[in-house]
Amino acid sequence: MSVQTTEPPAELELQIKTDSAAQFHPGWVILGMSAVIVFMSAPGQSYSVAAFIDPMLGDLGLPRTQFSLAYLVATVLGGLTLPMMGRMLDSVGARKMLPVVALLLGLACLWMGSIHHVAALYLGFAMIRCLGQGTLTLISSWIVGEWFEHRRGLATGLVGLGGTLSVMCVPQINNMLIAQFGWRNTWMLLAAAVGALLIIPGIVILRDRPEDMGLLPDGRVPTDLDELDPDHDSADTSRPGFIQPTQESWTVGEACRTPTFWKLLAVISTCSMIGTGLIFHQVSLLGEHGVTRSNALWLMAVQAVVGTVSSVVAGYLTDRIQARYLLAASMLFISMALALWMWVPSPAIAVVYAGLLGLQGGIIRTTGTVVWINYYGRLYQGAVRGLAMSIMVIAAAFGPLPLALAKDHFGSYQFALGCFLVFPLIAGIAVLTAEPPVKQAGE
Repeated sequence: MSVQTTEPPAELELQIKTDSAAQFHPGWVILGMSAVIVFMSAPGQSYSVAAFIDPMLGDLGLPRTQFSLAYLVATVLGGLTLPMMGRMLDSVGARKMLPVVALLLGLACLWMGSIHHVAALYLGFAMIRCLGQGTLTLISSWIVGEWFEHRRGLATGLVGLGGTLSVMCVPQINNMLIAQFGWRNTWMLLAAAVGALLIIPGIVILRDRPEDMGLLPDGRVPTDLDELDPDHDSADTSRPGFIQPTQESWTVGEACRTPTFWKLLAVISTCSMIGTGLIFHQVSLLGEHGVTRSNALWLMAVQAVVGTVSSVVAGYLTDRIQARYLLAASMLFISMALALWMWVPSPAIAVVYAGLLGLQGGIIRTTGTVVWINYYGRLYQGAVRGLAMSIMVIAAAFGPLPLALAKDHFGSYQFALGCFLVFPLIAGIAVLTAEPPVKQAGE
């Protein structure tokens, strides 16, 4: 009696793999869309707002400390909404959420161009920080987490190119537009750009997950062999071809009970607070060392170029070594940048200073983004990342004010930068002990 086998012939298996490899995977288009989302988060980012500070201060008649205080309070209020945004993202998905957020960000930009008093400034800052710097960044990282698994670090690095390109271009574009059309009209133009690049493309191009389309993460296409894999049992038989992700996932409560969560958060928050303060006051900060306004803004492009390279390299390394080493390196780079500004006061060091900030920024935009889903899974990634981003945004809110107070009261940023230097040293030591969390039996 002959025994039948369920294994496909070798020729058929080869044909399946060849056909699958020949198909174009939509994940690469989604990856490009994610990069555009990061790029267009610019209206809510400090590097974009930096170009508006001096023109707005002159027109509105506000002292630098009051302007920075408005940025602080508004950023805190915006950051407090991010856990809710993360849970909503897990519930409804990015495809439904992106057009709404983009529309609201466009309206927020219109509001920023129409303000005439400090109360309106508080509200405007709160909207652009929550929607741009917070929610759009969250949406982009959520998309990458769903569409990529084994190549998640590299994919995050490639998406980070959208962020570094934004840092490179947007401050210069803002500066030129403000000089040509004024700061109010420049906010209006930013609103139009957000609408054009995010609303319709988001509806037409974006899809939430590869499994919803019967596909696999990392640009892979299922074959008959995948369907026989017991590790890929379907969770919803009403959707043929849906493949259940197998990565272990942690709820927000479970993640918060791990020491690793707080060690990672220490690094992310430190970079957010110090990086925001330095970028927010970059023109004035470098001006103390004889760097002109134009050159100070152009140095953001240097940061972006270095950040572009470091983000891709960090993404590649994140798929191969433990994230804690890369995050500790980011703390070293930002410490060196602070020390360099404080103890080598020369215009010539500005390029090195910008390069060091670019190195740490590239690591944070890749390793600091992907580590949350790598450690805590896909199922609740919006909620976990939303909480982390909320704390990160609140930390960012406290970056500009100490520098403004030091400048207004002592005539220099030296004292505030000396205080800042303590944070990356402590966070860097702590994160070196941040092991990937392991669930205990019964959790």
